Amino acid sequence: TLRKPISQSSMADWASKNLNMHTQGIFRRRISISNMLSWNGGSIKKPMLITSNRTIKKEACELFKLVQSYMGDRQTRMDRNHVALVTVTKCWSMQGLRDELYIQLIRQTTDNMCYRSLAWGWELMAISLAFFSPSPKFQSYLEGYIYRHLDSDENIAQRIKELVDLKNKKISKSRKKRKQNTEDEGLPISTYAKYCYRKLQKVAVTGGKKGLRKPTVEEITHARNAIITPSLFGSSLEEIMLRQQDMYPGNKLPWVQTQLSQQVLALGGEQTEGIFRIPGDIDEVNALKLQVDQWRIPSSLSDPNIPASLLKLWYRELEEPVIPQQFYKECISNYENPDAAVAVVQLLPELNRLVLCYLIHFLQIFAQPSNVGRTKMDVNNLAMVMAPNCLRCQSDDPRVIFENTRKEMSFLRMLIVHLDTSFIKGLV
Repeated sequence: TLRKPISQSSMADWASKNLNMHTQGIFRRRISISNMLSWNGGSIKKPMLITSNRTIKKEACELFKLVQSYMGDRQTRMDRNHVALVTVTKCWSMQGLRDELYIQLIRQTTDNMCYRSLAWGWELMAISLAFFSPSPKFQSYLEGYIYRHLDSDENIAQRIKELVDLKNKKISKSRKKRKQNTEDEGLPISTYAKYCYRKLQKVAVTGGKKGLRKPTVEEITHARNAIITPSLFGSSLEEIMLRQQDMYPGNKLPWVQTQLSQQVLALGGEQTEGIFRIPGDIDEVNALKLQVDQWRIPSSLSDPNIPASLLKLWYRELEEPVIPQQFYKECISNYENPDAAVAVVQLLPELNRLVLCYLIHFLQIFAQPSNVGRTKMDVNNLAMVMAPNCLRCQSDDPRVIFENTRKEMSFLRMLIVHLDTSFIKGLV
């Protein structure tokens, strides 16, 4: 969970301590904080944030040009996908550039008179949040900025009008050009802000894209599409079922759950040593995730650890865990009582109950003695690797977390051993 967004006065205080104040004119007068954080049509000669790293100092100025190019404020020969790829790759590779990018995006989406440019700036922020998070010290600043735009569409339209009118009074010949720039292009800003807010909450916990492979154009496209079409990962069970209604109207279970589970078995996962414990290659897991989000399972898979790792990720990233939060206390209170543990399952909402029963039925296959001999994953090991993906402790106290982890494992073990899931056979 994130802290409550800091106030604007706190942000001004933060900016005064962290902004690398720029100067202008022959007398090198310092630019005010408000101007430093307002849209700029020119280039910058030094980073927005204070840094002593020479590489960051140089790259920050190039980064600003890329931001302007993506937003349509600077001409470039590259298409916008490639601009986004170069931008994201720079920041993904150099951690010191990440906060710099986010502060540049805050600047270029503040008092921006061109709606299309404004929308594309927010779009680039949404794409960036799919790959990396801001630093912990900058997180509250970015969250506060996004938070103020969750319901700001009318205010933004009014602000653009005011800025255009002010500009037109000063430069009458630019009236026609500025009027064209205010035409709505793209989604409402609140749509981007709501997406960014949710994405920031997740990336602050997960840390963004992992692995050795650099970002790809496919991942950039996927990150942009996710703004409008939510991913199968990180959504709620209800949203996932709603999305698959057109393609699989008769399915009672999430397609992603059944397909990945079947892939693990099809590739001999129940006979693979360390299944669910040994992670699949992270880059291959990322590649499979992209395919699954497009409702495709590639035929080239050979390692059962790849779909097994992605399946665990899908359970772990659900917006609300398979066992909803309101049942958590009941679960850890009945971690030694088989009948009470099974009774909790019957209380769950129908969709959650089916999804959990499918998972338990799946794990019961691996818990069979004939398979345990090969996988070295007995019922205790299976419960240990899967419990964190089904139950989420809300406490911040390390002692509570440690104590509850043991109870969560024991509760899941009770279900694997005692829950009758025979009805789930053949259900999709």
